[in-house]
Amino acid sequence: MFFGHISKVNKKEYPVAIQTALDYLASTNFDCMETGRYPIKGDLIYAQVLDLETKDKSDILPEVHRQYLDVQYLHSGKERIGVAADLGNNPIAKNYDTERDILFYTDMQNEIELIMRPGNFAVFFPEDIHRPASMDGQSEKIRKIVVKVAISEL
Repeated sequence: MFFGHISKVNKKEYPVAIQTALDYLASTNFDCMETGRYPIKGDLIYAQVLDLETKDKSDILPEVHRQYLDVQYLHSGKERIGVAADLGNNPIAKNYDTERDILFYTDMQNEIELIMRPGNFAVFFPEDIHRPASMDGQSEKIRKIVVKVAISEL
């Protein structure tokens, strides 16, 4: 997992595919965009623009992905993202969905929280369980962008 702020990132430290995602996040005006999916490099790298309402973390299932990593970027609002290493010891809530590339756990052990503010990004690899869109204090609307990067691009 990587965590940082889009204005203070040395992109050269990351693989080219992640650099591509960070360049997209730094150079795109998300205020003018509709929610939805936007190709960056076809199906290999693409962005999802999401308008969400944060929730209590007990209402959000932790998730992992196998074929893509997530570059999660907070454009507006405040959120917390729970994260933990996937050691294979968490109970499964919903089996792996190959079409959506997602597996849900009922909970995760040793969870820590990232406090996200506008401009923050976090990169989650297949070994990183994450619980996004948790409220920070109270529920609020957020706009976040998730860039999906195919593992084959790394």
